[in-house]
Amino acid sequence: MRHLLLTGLTAGLVLTGGAAMAIDPEGEAFQKSFLAGDLSWEEVQARAREEGQVNLYYWGGNDNLNVWMDSVVAPAMAGEGITLNAVRITGTKDAVDLVLAEKNAGKMAGAGSVDAIWLNGENFSTLKRQDALFGAFARKLPNAEFIEWDESDPRSLLNLRDFGVPTEGKEMPWSGEQYVCAVNADRVPEADRPRTFEALRTYLEGNPGKFIYTKPPDYEGNTFVQSVVYAFNPDGNGAEPFQQSLDELGAEELARLIEPGMKFLKNLQPLLLGGESGRPRYPEDAASLNGLFLNGEVNFNCKFGLYAVAVGLSTGTYPEAAEQMIFPEGGMIKNKNYLAVPSNTPNPAAAMVFVNYMTSPEAQTSKLQFAGMPAGIDGWKLSDEQAAALAEASPGTVGVTQKELDANVTPDTNATLVDVIEATWLEYIERDSQAPIADIVTRAAGNLSK
Repeated sequence: MRHLLLTGLTAGLVLTGGAAMAIDPEGEAFQKSFLAGDLSWEEVQARAREEGQVNLYYWGGNDNLNVWMDSVVAPAMAGEGITLNAVRITGTKDAVDLVLAEKNAGKMAGAGSVDAIWLNGENFSTLKRQDALFGAFARKLPNAEFIEWDESDPRSLLNLRDFGVPTEGKEMPWSGEQYVCAVNADRVPEADRPRTFEALRTYLEGNPGKFIYTKPPDYEGNTFVQSVVYAFNPDGNGAEPFQQSLDELGAEELARLIEPGMKFLKNLQPLLLGGESGRPRYPEDAASLNGLFLNGEVNFNCKFGLYAVAVGLSTGTYPEAAEQMIFPEGGMIKNKNYLAVPSNTPNPAAAMVFVNYMTSPEAQTSKLQFAGMPAGIDGWKLSDEQAAALAEASPGTVGVTQKELDANVTPDTNATLVDVIEATWLEYIERDSQAPIADIVTRAAGNLSK
């Protein structure tokens, strides 16, 4: 079991400005030595066995993923002499808030309670801004060889930037996902399938009510809104300016860029499911949208789910004629999600061993088999045998090829812009504000900066 108990922490208590600060000197020393590259991997593994536990905080809403954690990951960690404590939470922000609360209470290096968090986007940005991350550990793990880090290779973008925020090796790519729309092929012939948002509007003029997206702040709905503002970017350069932070871009410029997309969304409302009543029936989450798609109330289902159609067909949660489609052409948002380690991880060596295992080709392949979650490692970095095993584990695409999907990728929005765009949608679309969009954006940006 972990060698550092209460007595060790007590020895690390210091007073700063009248407040007690808890520091584990051994944990702090390990962090510095590991990040400096002064430890062999065997030394890391030895200390991990002494610590004996790793506390993973992750969203527990995927039953298949939970089974994988219990039946595959936990035994693998046991083989390293580590007990996996999988803490299943309903929202990633809960883990982030815990880390920040402990840090603000003076629990510094080695004195927290969270070892690893499954996250991306705004949650990573929050921890990074608060200097609450372990440091640039990712490239120092043995399995970093399966990740593309070369900045000159455009395929490295999703490893180097998380919702536009530089990762700097402070989180490890663990899974990937793409925003893909499904269509009921029995109801929408190939020739009628829209490939642009203008074409979607034309389709709905002839088939009102047969489309809806989830309601922001649901992240699936936020993503749909982001892809719309990319498409209607008045400068015609799509996602490019949205990779900048709010400080870099400025509220005035953000308002100019998103105004055409927001106006399109407002004008689209009467054509959406329930729109004829003046109140579209925005579902709260992807599960609710799945139900509308299955029972034929809508003909499309847009969500993060590279393999959602294949999985939905196998489980009976999608209509039998469901297929994937390319929409919007050239603008299908793709991102990765990651494993991050807090700066005050109580088991830093065990956290490193855990993250390294989770990024192994073996773990990535079994995760795909159990949970249908796309790999976070990069296929071109694998051996032929490893790549073949990963491909064999994939549920596959339906109606489109992986090559077509890859040809229509666009990056996610900078994390600092997401809340402002969301707040603008809620006021301008949901609450039907008549205020100028520039005023709404300025107000939203000001409120979020407080």
